[in-house]
Amino acid sequence: MLHPSLILLAPDDDVVVARVALEAGTPLDGALVTHEAIAAGHKVALRAIAAGQPVRKYGQVIGVATSFIRAGAHVHVHNIGMVDAAAAHAAGSAYRATAPVPTPATFDGYVRADGCVGTRNFIGVIASVNCSATVCRHIAQAGQAEAAGFPNVDGVVAITHGSGCGMSGNGEGLALLQRTLRGYADHPNFAGVLVIGLGCEVNQLAPLVQTLGKRAPGLFASLTIQEAGGTREAIAAGIARLREMLPVANQARRSTVPASHLTVGLQCGGSDGYSGISANPALGAAVDLLVRHGGTAVLSETPEIYGAEHLLTARAATPAVADALMARLAWWEHYTRTLGADMNNNPSPGNKAGGVTTILEKSLGAVAKGGSSGLMAVYEYAEPVTARGLVFMDTPGYDPVSATGQVAGGANLICFTTGRGSTYGCKPVPSLKLATNTPLFRHMELDMDYDCGGIVDGRLGIAEAGEQLFRLMLATASGAPSKSECNGLGDNEFVPWQLGAVM
Repeated sequence: MLHPSLILLAPDDDVVVARVALEAGTPLDGALVTHEAIAAGHKVALRAIAAGQPVRKYGQVIGVATSFIRAGAHVHVHNIGMVDAAAAHAAGSAYRATAPVPTPATFDGYVRADGCVGTRNFIGVIASVNCSATVCRHIAQAGQAEAAGFPNVDGVVAITHGSGCGMSGNGEGLALLQRTLRGYADHPNFAGVLVIGLGCEVNQLAPLVQTLGKRAPGLFASLTIQEAGGTREAIAAGIARLREMLPVANQARRSTVPASHLTVGLQCGGSDGYSGISANPALGAAVDLLVRHGGTAVLSETPEIYGAEHLLTARAATPAVADALMARLAWWEHYTRTLGADMNNNPSPGNKAGGVTTILEKSLGAVAKGGSSGLMAVYEYAEPVTARGLVFMDTPGYDPVSATGQVAGGANLICFTTGRGSTYGCKPVPSLKLATNTPLFRHMELDMDYDCGGIVDGRLGIAEAGEQLFRLMLATASGAPSKSECNGLGDNEFVPWQLGAVM
């Protein structure tokens, strides 16, 4: 009988996962014992595996044995290598239309003039180019101090970045930056925005402003530093515009809206061996509930679904959705090959220390964040998300870049699973951190919003955790502060994906 300190995820798996740290000689199954100490979250061989043979976890291949692995041995980077992803695709074979609930849940949000709903009520100071970043920060800092006198305004945020010039005046790089800035400038969590440029940059202010959605009077302004007369003059002008904007933004009030107005970006960072066992499946269960209540969840981080994409194409609503996902993966294979890299540049050192061995293993755990709902659409980075249900957005795996794309696409809440610990904030959008294990939750309790560790030790079922997480999403969307908001985090996490040559 399997030792209670071990987790078997599928009947034909070659490995089990340690719930807690195990000493050498710990019983595994019958007379089988561990041959060495096994760290919590790491894998142990249930049976002997010959060199060159596939190793299975989650009922899926996570790599091949690079040497003979005896039963009871530690299974990790020293004896498993990457194998090309070769799972068969059966597009749409597992798709099932989601049955909506009779009475959808609600939350209290800010209904904007265009019908979109915000979960927060910020003012944004947005830079068109890095050259205007310092001016934006000075204006936002002054505005933040003055916002204290306006109780319905959550604050003033500077949205700055390292690009906007030294790039081609046309092409993918500029288009992607403009799409990202446009998504933030139009985001419903911003009651008002002030857009600031230098004046001579490639990413000119006027063409960008012309593409933005219309805001209510008094809630939009723009200026260029060169026209204003310089740094001090631009800062003074910007502060004056914020002073006019704050009382207008302060008039906003929350009202009750259906959960269909909630769009949640799904992230995982600092993953460990429990990520695919506790936090990611729990978030997936919450996503399935959100979809049943009419909401939207955005799965992303394309390099971190590599090798598990067949699980998503099987749930594609149409063949075109499956083809779109595979097209983005093919782009990534070409992109990494061109740069002399490969798709197995993951897991990170922290992931490996937590028990994750190959990108295949990480991806199989990562896709669990998407639950079991059908995949309704595939979007490119920072494209506006218009479909409801589970969708996919093509982004890098680097969390700040990925979440920036999701927010630009319209996500008004972020859920971020972590096993090693994360302090990620995401103004103007609240970010919930979900700990995969209880020791992490206790160690970083001021940063973690929810403890999924009960799933690991048997105190909590995945469905129960999913229900609790769904309620936490609604409460946070209604104004309950996340831990990152309590800590004042999120002012520096706007990181657009930079493509193309820097010239």
